Amino acid sequence: MNKPIHGNKLNTVLLKPRFAFNIDESQEFILNKFKTILKNENCKYCSKISGNHIFLDIPKEEGHFWSPQLQIEIDKDENNKTLIKGILGPKPQVWTFFMFLHFVVALFFIIAFVWFYVNWSLEKDFQIQKYILIALPIIWISLYFFGQSGKKLGYNQMVELDDFLMQTLGK
Repeated sequence: MNKPIHGNKLNTVLLKPRFAFNIDESQEFILNKFKTILKNENCKYCSKISGNHIFLDIPKEEGHFWSPQLQIEIDKDENNKTLIKGILGPKPQVWTFFMFLHFVVALFFIIAFVWFYVNWSLEKDFQIQKYILIALPIIWISLYFFGQSGKKLGYNQMVELDDFLMQTLGK
């Protein structure tokens, strides 16, 4: 991860880097440009276009668990310019599972805290609960670093998708 996506230093921390920029061409022109390029049999990317949203995936033979997906939204802004918004991140299935794990850890933390408080207020032994309350934040932080290592594994593919976007837009 030599450089942040689109020069935004926050994107080096975020697990799903985001970007937005304006372009002078019309929304329809850009959508048609993407449709034409993605229909070409030489285009290696798997894609879906729904309205003004474009979803780009790495080909299955090159993909792995942490392979990214580029989600692009093409809108008009208040100055009648075209606004391109994008998110680079893991596929929705991976992201949902990852967020589910965060939710489970948070839920267990709340349950362990209530269990700890009840035992503490009843003046019973609460050593197990104390260790659980120490372990769960460590697990939570580990999940973040696990996600960052996955982002590093998929970084070259993220740059590849971003380069494809920039080439298609002529930037």
